[in-house]
Amino acid sequence: MNLPEEKVTNINISEFLLKAKSLIGLVGLIVVFSILSPRFLDYYNLTNVLRQTSLNAIMAVGMTFVILTGGIDLSVGSILAFSSAITAGMLKDGFPLIIAVLAGLIIGTGLGFFNGFVIIRWNIPPFIATFAMMTIARGLTLVYTNGQPITGLGAAFGYIGNGYIGPIPVPIILTVLIFAVGYYILKNNRLGRYVYATGGNIQAAKLAGINTNNIILFVYSLSGFLAAISGLIITSRLNSAAPTAGQGAELDAIAAVVLGGTSLSGGEGGVIGTLIGALIIGILNNGLNLLNVSPFYQLIAKGAVILLAIALDKKESK
Repeated sequence: MNLPEEKVTNINISEFLLKAKSLIGLVGLIVVFSILSPRFLDYYNLTNVLRQTSLNAIMAVGMTFVILTGGIDLSVGSILAFSSAITAGMLKDGFPLIIAVLAGLIIGTGLGFFNGFVIIRWNIPPFIATFAMMTIARGLTLVYTNGQPITGLGAAFGYIGNGYIGPIPVPIILTVLIFAVGYYILKNNRLGRYVYATGGNIQAAKLAGINTNNIILFVYSLSGFLAAISGLIITSRLNSAAPTAGQGAELDAIAAVVLGGTSLSGGEGGVIGTLIGALIIGILNNGLNLLNVSPFYQLIAKGAVILLAIALDKKESK
């Protein structure tokens, strides 16, 4: 049966609006804050927004891979803290910069790998496994630092978080490179297809000959690795590794992925949407700060935006 042309047009418009909801939301925020605050479109403010967003955006790339497989990673904030504390401690002890940085990245990747190992070997749900790691890694950070920040890490290390390549801050360049690699893997590589297949239907993926255990190990290792990179950036920028660093970071990373349209059920989404989601969170935080909105109300606003995104995702999937 043929639908009337007007009805078909209405359906197509509705579908387009649902598909482009994240981008529409981002543009809407930019327009609103541009009107409400003359400082919003200032070059230095926009650069600051992008620099601040880079921390969450990098972690959110790893979270995207995890959620695409139908998992979740609650440990990224604690992994960020522990890996950056290890790097800072080694720098204070006189280790070369490259060795200290590599140690932090290895620690982050190793903790992520352990998450994946526990999930596949002991059949523990990702929520529980990564919640346990969140607690363990935070405890390790407090023990290692004795609850005190590690400061005075040197000018060379500070370049990671505060340096520029031309007019562009290093964290922004790192973010663009990481998103480009993530996009390539998911769209143009067999590994990306396996990630989608694992999240779409893990049993069918196994029957198709995909080693889903290796895919799960990969995505959680990647998540830990990227959390460690975010840890290096924030520690470098502040010239200090705080034992409380990264608290709540996992929620912002998950929010960026959800706002970007990646399904929490797995198998659908991508890093372009995640980048838009991270920008929405960054711009929302910045705009509300410029308007002198209380941090308490900012939490309410952020939660409402996330709830709306999930509601729209559910409507889209019907």
